[in-house]
Amino acid sequence: MINTITDNELRTSGFAVLVREFGDVNAERFITLVNREPFDYTEWRKDNLFVGETVDSLMDKAYAMYGDSYPDRVSHNKVSV
Repeated sequence: MINTITDNELRTSGFAVLVREFGDVNAERFITLVNREPFDYTEWRKDNLFVGETVDSLMDKAYAMYGDSYPDRVSHNKVSV
C-alpha cells in the first residue's frame, strides 16, 4: 500500500532528494529548468524511462534492492514464452 502524503511533504522530500543528489546550487538550477521549459513527462517517459527493461528485470532489481522486506511480496515465477 502506498502512503499518501501532503503536497507540502512531497515538495519538501523531493527537494531534499534533489539537494542530496545534486547539491544546493544544482538543485535550484534543476527546479529553474523544469519551471522554465515546456516539459511533457508522458512523452519523456516513453523515450527515457525503463528503456530496455522488462517486467522480470525490474522485479529482479526490486527484489535485489529490498530483499525479503519488499512490500506485499508474492512468489516471483518467470514465465517463458
